[in-house]
Amino acid sequence: MSFERVKNYLAPFGLADRCIDLKDSSATVALAAQALGTEEARIAKTMSFLLDDTPLIVVVAGDARVDNHKFKETFHKKAKIIPGADCEKYIGHRPGGVCPFDLPDTVPVYLDVSMKRFDIVYPAAGTDHSAVKLTLEELEKASRSRGWVDVCKNWE
Repeated sequence: MSFERVKNYLAPFGLADRCIDLKDSSATVALAAQALGTEEARIAKTMSFLLDDTPLIVVVAGDARVDNHKFKETFHKKAKIIPGADCEKYIGHRPGGVCPFDLPDTVPVYLDVSMKRFDIVYPAAGTDHSAVKLTLEELEKASRSRGWVDVCKNWE
């Protein structure tokens, strides 16, 4: 089960106890916010893209939208979302549970500045009924982020 894999992945960081197995669905930002009793903006959306045939993850605030121009300026390619049917193949998680943890080593993770206004955020924990309560510093370390990017709009 993907939730257990994520918990095991987060254990060496001392974060396994932060994983939340939810009774209600967290498959969308709105559902996750409702299930957790928090605002949608604090849901850390894990967006999965293909640059040519190489997967890439960008974690963004729940109220942010990817700005195609900013994305292309940053990554030098047009933003192309991984189709849901291919998500597990490239990322190792199914849609609704895609998270920046327990990924193939070849998948780089970036964090968007839209999240920097929060002390606590909630990314998924590998399933569409899960979340992890993390500080930004914890998210940065546990995701093995390659850095912060500014590729979103509509959150300011």
